[in-house]
Amino acid sequence: MGKRVTLADVARRAGLSPAAASMILNGRPDTRLSQDAHERVHAAAAELGYRPNMSARALRTDTSHTVGFVSDLVATTRFASGLIKGALGAAEAAGQVVLVAETGGEPEREAEAVSALLDRQVDGIIFASMRARETFVPTLPSGLRTVMLNATNELHRCSVLPDEETGGRRAIELLLEAGIRDGILLLGYDADAERDLFRSATVAARVRGISAAMADAGATFLHEESIWLWEPAPGYEFTARLLARGMRPRAIVCLNDRLAFGALQALGDAGLRVPEDVSLVSFDNDELAAYLRPGLTTIGLPHEDMGRRAVELLLAPSGPPEGQHLVEMPVVIRESIRRV
Repeated sequence: MGKRVTLADVARRAGLSPAAASMILNGRPDTRLSQDAHERVHAAAAELGYRPNMSARALRTDTSHTVGFVSDLVATTRFASGLIKGALGAAEAAGQVVLVAETGGEPEREAEAVSALLDRQVDGIIFASMRARETFVPTLPSGLRTVMLNATNELHRCSVLPDEETGGRRAIELLLEAGIRDGILLLGYDADAERDLFRSATVAARVRGISAAMADAGATFLHEESIWLWEPAPGYEFTARLLARGMRPRAIVCLNDRLAFGALQALGDAGLRVPEDVSLVSFDNDELAAYLRPGLTTIGLPHEDMGRRAVELLLAPSGPPEGQHLVEMPVVIRESIRRV
């Protein structure tokens, strides 16, 4: 490996002092150096392949321009990987590098990941979860910037979460706007299941929004079916069972898209068409929702926007502000709701 190119090498090639070259490369606006000097320094840096010594810069400025990102299963989960994508985009725009560590949610691995990031002098750490829930955070140095992403922690009170309550309201409002005020089936909510660590702590807010919108409209559900496992097979099984009992809903609200995939199949097997006979609305905007026929209208999870927001809060000049920072859930209109 050849000798590392230094700032002095760049300055010598440009015919300037190291101090002048440093000010130009660091973007100091008050250098009072000519445009020609700026061009010579940047040309010399490019020709020589100069790369700044980030460790030295971190010692000099007390900042490493590096953000830590600790997750349970976000990096290896297709559904939640948008959290990292959004964080990477915001960090790049801010001139930051993101170091990602995945722990599987195991406390020992969390502590090891944090230790490794601190050894690399990160300026702050984002703790992210695949599903919004109370998340374990190891002991951290006092004053280290932290943001909880799709997660909460009682000691670290800056968190970024989806605005589930408003999202729940919008799902019902879509049906109301289509003229559907009765015969609505709610498929999925199980209050006991929400105490499980692997379930979303924000689903209760989603259901609050659904219930509030129904109450505001003076409407009541035809039926509310509790389902613990939100997968296509239970969605199919419970929908088929209700139809076999003679229930004929005008619309079905599923608490996630995977339940809706099963419900759609059960409706078809019973000779009912979506949306001509039964309208269908769901949550999450799973990538398969666009490929159903008809396409599924759904309230999406704003993972990329959440990742961006977490980095912005972490890098805020006065530090991450306390509180829950809610990100709007996008309404994705497709063909599964019919106006009556």
